[in-house]
Amino acid sequence: MFRKVLIANRGEIALRVLWACKELGLKTVAVYSEADADSLHVRFADEAVCIGPARSIDSYLNVPAIISAAEITGADALHPGYGFLSESAYLAEICEACNIKFIGPGPQAIRLMGDKSRARKAMMKAGVPIVPGSTGIVEDEERAVRIARDIGFPVILKASAGGGGRGMRVVRGPGELALAFRAAQTEAQVAFGVPDIYIEKYVEGPRHVEIQVMADTKGNIVHLGERECSVQRRHQKLVEEAPSTVVGEKLRRKMGRTAVEAAASVQYVSAGTVEFLLDSEGHYFFMEMNTRIQVEHGVTELVTGRDLVKEQIHVAAGEALSFSQKDVAFQGHALECRINAEDPVTFVPSPGTIRHFYQPGGPGVRVDTFAHDGCEISPYYDSLVAKLMTHGRVRAEAIDRMKRCLEVMVVEGIQTNIPLHLRILDDPDFRAGRIDTRFMERFQPQKRALAAS
Repeated sequence: MFRKVLIANRGEIALRVLWACKELGLKTVAVYSEADADSLHVRFADEAVCIGPARSIDSYLNVPAIISAAEITGADALHPGYGFLSESAYLAEICEACNIKFIGPGPQAIRLMGDKSRARKAMMKAGVPIVPGSTGIVEDEERAVRIARDIGFPVILKASAGGGGRGMRVVRGPGELALAFRAAQTEAQVAFGVPDIYIEKYVEGPRHVEIQVMADTKGNIVHLGERECSVQRRHQKLVEEAPSTVVGEKLRRKMGRTAVEAAASVQYVSAGTVEFLLDSEGHYFFMEMNTRIQVEHGVTELVTGRDLVKEQIHVAAGEALSFSQKDVAFQGHALECRINAEDPVTFVPSPGTIRHFYQPGGPGVRVDTFAHDGCEISPYYDSLVAKLMTHGRVRAEAIDRMKRCLEVMVVEGIQTNIPLHLRILDDPDFRAGRIDTRFMERFQPQKRALAAS
């Protein structure tokens, strides 16, 4: 086992990794920007190193500074969390060269699955069902039009190096394609440093269902069931839950087996998520694989009783998985609401100082957060303040528990999307499980009622 782990992240995920390390008896190193000098992950880590100014490019994306911090403090492992450099094959390679264990998959798997176009090819070769689309990068608008006509409109343009909804455009006719193609390229260049775009058939009204996998260096791969992530705005998830309301045991086994085969085909190690589009007839199609721990991993932990971050650390240390597929059992239902610092109607970010913070508790409640009284929500980073999770014997109990928690949660000094979450939970379609990736498009016209309430 490692002696000391550097946590190359900030916010609630830095604390989540820190708690796992403490329970395993491992020393921890926090890295932080000048804007995060007073953050909780800095306070609770055994050591802390400032790695640069507030801007991410100068700090949390600064590979030389992070590696220097690891070498100075004698860290023999590095956990990247999610976001920032968590899917950087370059960081994984540098860690390897410096004898620092990267707690995640190898650089080859990260690089392959991070290139969405190459990932599609790899999944096709492995026999994983994929959405019809281009076989590689689409270089120009003329070729884009030809491909779109061949597979049929509507189509979706996607950044090959993308994620989080950036560099994506839905195109419903040839007249829209040229402008959308240029816009997607520009956004991809700004967000990911490369303008590469590929095209897929746009599946109308699907569900976004992802399968959590975990693999070790001994060749063992298991899945831990699915998460439903269909409630999202502009491809950014708002509410996640496990299990899905439409995935029964037979489909779960089938999708789980496909996810395991996908991971095995790229010699995957560590925690990862295989994301699928699921249509109304039960057909599913590979979207992408996230080669890191997910924001929403907590709902899987709640229904399986497995600590995914600890498992990541054990696997990175060369140990075998502590459980097999037959050991994975599912209990009850779990929900997660992402509490963001933003106007609940306009979604404009709301940075500032939290004057008073109260997090709910009670049976079946989990809150992953870095927030506290006097905490500064910086404009430089993601607006996530907390991940509020509830677990119940059945879905209705988890929803009612979540509603109770949202009603008593206090975040004074900034605006949050708590009112939005409360309205989502009251929505008849949501409560009945009638959700898909266009749920928020149908729900949005109701936001005027939010403003008046």
